[in-house]
Amino acid sequence: MNAEHPFHDPRLIDAWTDARANTDDVEPFEPYTPRLAFNDAEFMMRREVRGIRLQLELLKPDLAQEQAGIQHTVVVFGSARFRSQEDADAALAQARQSGDATGIRKAERLVKNAHYYEAARRFAQLVCAYNQRCNQPESHLHICTGGGPGIMEAANRGAYEVGSPSVGLNIALPHEQHPNPYITPELSFKFHYFAIRKLHFMMRAKALVAFPGGFGTLDELFEVITLVQCKKSKPTPIVLFGKDYWQRLINFDVLLDEGVISEEDLNLFEFVDTPEDAWRAIQRFYLLDVDTGPGCASF
Repeated sequence: MNAEHPFHDPRLIDAWTDARANTDDVEPFEPYTPRLAFNDAEFMMRREVRGIRLQLELLKPDLAQEQAGIQHTVVVFGSARFRSQEDADAALAQARQSGDATGIRKAERLVKNAHYYEAARRFAQLVCAYNQRCNQPESHLHICTGGGPGIMEAANRGAYEVGSPSVGLNIALPHEQHPNPYITPELSFKFHYFAIRKLHFMMRAKALVAFPGGFGTLDELFEVITLVQCKKSKPTPIVLFGKDYWQRLINFDVLLDEGVISEEDLNLFEFVDTPEDAWRAIQRFYLLDVDTGPGCASF
């Protein structure tokens, strides 16, 4: 038997372990002190109470967004590892000064990919500029991200820079993913359950824009594509930013050639290479003529 991975240990990380890792979420308590059930942290973390915790993670962000008037979102996914042009340039200068060859290679890669950060930032500004032209708050679009660094930070930052509220759906991870500083504070949420977090991404989503990213981005992207393909979600603009990246990463034609998807499935998403084209894809889908008038959508 593998001593490092005992067979009978549950695979899922339990809520108590996660809460202890995020110590701000757990108040100190005295053992055996009588407490109201809903105010007993140890009781609330038990496996048998998981169903209630799932409900709470669904309910808390939903109520907060409803109260803030967040009805429609544009969800932006992408790598947490990309940096702004300014930060990438500074990292490269520092690496070259150190003379470390590995550090220089990593910093050069940051510089190469920094344009994605800046594009996500610009895209968010374009989305929020629509809100400034649309005088119907119930038709406004709000940026929603996974709340972390990289592309997520860039999109929240773009919204912040034009004075628009934005949402961050953070996840408690062993390597401590902290909310980026550009999320609207009352719209910054932390999740234990990936499944409920994914549900919140889709509950208000009117579009998804996926920038280059890794396993997490792929997971979220294909979750959305599958929901739309299987008609568990209404048709939604799914925009893949960076055509060269996505076509090198995934050969969608192989899926078609092998007969595991239909030809029309390739129409579920589209590739773009500029923030303006990403925004135009959403405009076309919802017939938003923002250049000629208020152009408020009826979602």
